[in-house]
Amino acid sequence: MYVDSHCHLSFPDLLPQVPQIRLAMAQAKVEQALCICTTLEEFDTVHGLALSYPEFWCSVGVHPDNEGVVEPTVADLVQRARLPRVVAIGETGLDYYRLNGRSVSDMAWQRDRFAVHIDAALETGLPLVVHTRSASADTLAMLRERGQGRLRGVFHCFTETQAVADAALELGFHISFSGILSFRNASELREVAARVPLDRCLIETDSPYLAPMPHRGKQNTPAWVPHVAACLGQVQGRAVEDIAHVTSATFRSLFAVPHPSAVQEQTS
Repeated sequence: MYVDSHCHLSFPDLLPQVPQIRLAMAQAKVEQALCICTTLEEFDTVHGLALSYPEFWCSVGVHPDNEGVVEPTVADLVQRARLPRVVAIGETGLDYYRLNGRSVSDMAWQRDRFAVHIDAALETGLPLVVHTRSASADTLAMLRERGQGRLRGVFHCFTETQAVADAALELGFHISFSGILSFRNASELREVAARVPLDRCLIETDSPYLAPMPHRGKQNTPAWVPHVAACLGQVQGRAVEDIAHVTSATFRSLFAVPHPSAVQEQTS
């Protein structure tokens, strides 16, 4: 019924809990999840989850915030993207939120890394999972200029303005909403979510972060993505079943992931 389009089950605080997480997902009718890669060092663990469990798929990428890690080349990303059950490039993008005394000009290394991911997405044809924080103008400019209208993907954990949402949609990207949508102080975000066409929406947890109400402050889990669906349904005036059906179908179309029933037939 539901799909979590972005989670980090390879992180140390969640990885030991994967058996319990899978059970909770089944009980909550969360049928599939996309496990997101944030470093090349982490990729084997992320990919191992996707290979080991039929409900998991994965991406390959290096998060814009990560420093002191192996810097990816286009070849690094393309090689891993061609492995089974890798369905996206990212998470990638730009993040100027914590400059730590640096200027935006000093963040050229982030823009160079983002360019590598864009080029890998163009070469593989896979969707791009975009992270942007306090950097939306540069993020959009690079997608326009380097992508040249040939990119697709998703702006994950969206917290930006209506203007940024409109620009992302115009570029052909989808918008993914997380548990932040349910926070009491997120009224402006809910106004944006009300205007995004449902067939361009995804839902996610970004586990282990950003647990939705009524679990805010706790360790997040893909089993709680139905709370995000319920909140999106409230702001769009739709039944939660409609949100689940459309966002799940959109996820499978964007990432070329088969329906769980098809996966079960292949493995039986």
